[in-house]
Amino acid sequence: QVQLVESGGGQVQAGGSLRLSCAASGRTFSSNAMGWFRQAPGKEREFVSDIAWNGGSAFYADSVKGRFSISRDNAKNTVYLQMNSLKPEDTAVYYCAAATRPVATKGDYAYWGQGTQVTVSS
Repeated sequence: QVQLVESGGGQVQAGGSLRLSCAASGRTFSSNAMGWFRQAPGKEREFVSDIAWNGGSAFYADSVKGRFSISRDNAKNTVYLQMNSLKPEDTAVYYCAAATRPVATKGDYAYWGQGTQVTVSS
């Protein structure tokens, strides 16, 4: 079983930055991929970024490439999402997710956090 707790959300003006953190419990954290997803009001949840078990590869949605950066610290059981140059369209609830494989596809995410709100004002 894996439990995930996100933090770091908040309200920021366009062009600003936020860093999200996700603390995971469970001994399988370092063996599996981790990801970030988001859901805006009235929209379906969408993939933002994920990172392989050892940090060796990371993937990003086209909408955040060049602005967001994912990283992980397996010693601390924590994954991060650094968000720069934020835009109003980045406003959403951001969810941390844990996969069941070392390198995951979007369908491999089985564990989810409660989410943290990110609001970007223009």
